[in-house]
Amino acid sequence: MKTLEELYPGIGFDVMIKGIKINSQEVEKGDLFVCTKGVTADRHDFIQDAKKNGAAALVVSRDIWDNDIPVIKVPDTNRELPYLCQKFYDYPDQKMKMIGVTGTDGKTSTTTIIQTLIGSDTCGYIGTNGRSCAKFQGDNPNTTPDAQNLYLYLDEFVRFGCHYTAMEASSEAFFRGRLQAMRFDISAITNVTSEHLNIHGSFENYLASKLMLFQQTKSDGYCILNRDDPYFTQAQAACNGKVLTYGMGDNNDLQIVHFDIFSDHTNIQFRYQKKDFSVESPLMGDFNVYNLACAILCTLCAGINMDTILKRIPQLSVSGRLEILKTNTPYFVMVDYAHTPNGISKLLNFVHTLDIKKSIVVIGQAGERDPYKRPKVGNVVVENASYAIFTYEDPRSEDPAAICEDIIAELKDNHSNYEIIIDRREAIQKAIDMAEANDMVLILGKGNETYEKLKDKTIYFNDIEEAYQAVANRKIREENQS
Repeated sequence: MKTLEELYPGIGFDVMIKGIKINSQEVEKGDLFVCTKGVTADRHDFIQDAKKNGAAALVVSRDIWDNDIPVIKVPDTNRELPYLCQKFYDYPDQKMKMIGVTGTDGKTSTTTIIQTLIGSDTCGYIGTNGRSCAKFQGDNPNTTPDAQNLYLYLDEFVRFGCHYTAMEASSEAFFRGRLQAMRFDISAITNVTSEHLNIHGSFENYLASKLMLFQQTKSDGYCILNRDDPYFTQAQAACNGKVLTYGMGDNNDLQIVHFDIFSDHTNIQFRYQKKDFSVESPLMGDFNVYNLACAILCTLCAGINMDTILKRIPQLSVSGRLEILKTNTPYFVMVDYAHTPNGISKLLNFVHTLDIKKSIVVIGQAGERDPYKRPKVGNVVVENASYAIFTYEDPRSEDPAAICEDIIAELKDNHSNYEIIIDRREAIQKAIDMAEANDMVLILGKGNETYEKLKDKTIYFNDIEEAYQAVANRKIREENQS
């Protein structure tokens, strides 16, 4: 805790501040309420609610007259928030090596791999799969959380004894200014394909937001780039630190010499500093070869030696990514987070290298998100899968039926290997019931997330749990029929 005077010297109020909040409903007694402006809400409109819940002071950017609690006016509350949170928590990001990973696909896998290779006892993780370090696991409302949560989590890591943090750095986080106060020791990019155009307005703006990570890298830090990505040159031009690259060519710092993909592992030959290393990775797919290469370079730059890295590769596991469930059935069930056209295409191409017959995909698209990619997703799925079931996926304020119609907009005249089942639970059950021996059911888009955002509420929903329940339902029904 800090006093208001410590946060704003000369303000003249010795009020104790317990925490920082931007949501009036989350305010507790003693909190400082910062009136930021969101996409759909201006928090200045919720000052009275914050006061009723016990706000000790306000930070505003409009003229607010209040005789009850102290009011601090700043030019821009959104810009103020990260610097304020950084100061409130005593600059936790400066007490650890900060490793940021951006990219359209593979951020979660790469940051999780980095945490494992460094060691979860000393490296924290923040991203789509929540936050974690050592034996601690916690939720995270965003891929890259708002500043008041981000610096709280980093402070947790420092108190747990972490010396590193591997975090997913999303384009939206840079666009919203959540990361503007942070400087990274190590930055990395997986790949870039079109995404989030509803937020950024154009692909050029989307790319520029991603590349801010490299501009915010320390001059004595490292920028890890995928030389095989089409936007390598643009990324290289944005780098402030020393550039290291990974890829298939022999002009890379870490070269992917060769790899063989099997149904339960991948054999890879890397070359680093003119020495070859052969590894057996438990992660499957060519995309995970690249994710692992990126993570290895990041981990080397963090000061971990290659011998330690090689010993930890067999421990790799990414929850909700290429997760084949233990169903004890003649068919297979996989849950994965893939939700972009590029990610889905790569996943389905990999799946069809396995010894399976048909692929049955359950997938939707999020509401209030990039509508331009919906028909692209529809095309990619039906062209690469045997059958598709389109369903809801965090529809938010949008009509889930309308979202599904967007997905199939370009399919009606050319394809018939799909159907729409709006209810996601029913869609998962239908896919499980359809599966025959050696078929693969793929439930995509949510991974191990534990929620669905509907029009007027957020409900608990987990694809992995629903899949296991659907398998159990089928087994019970078949036993009763026999």
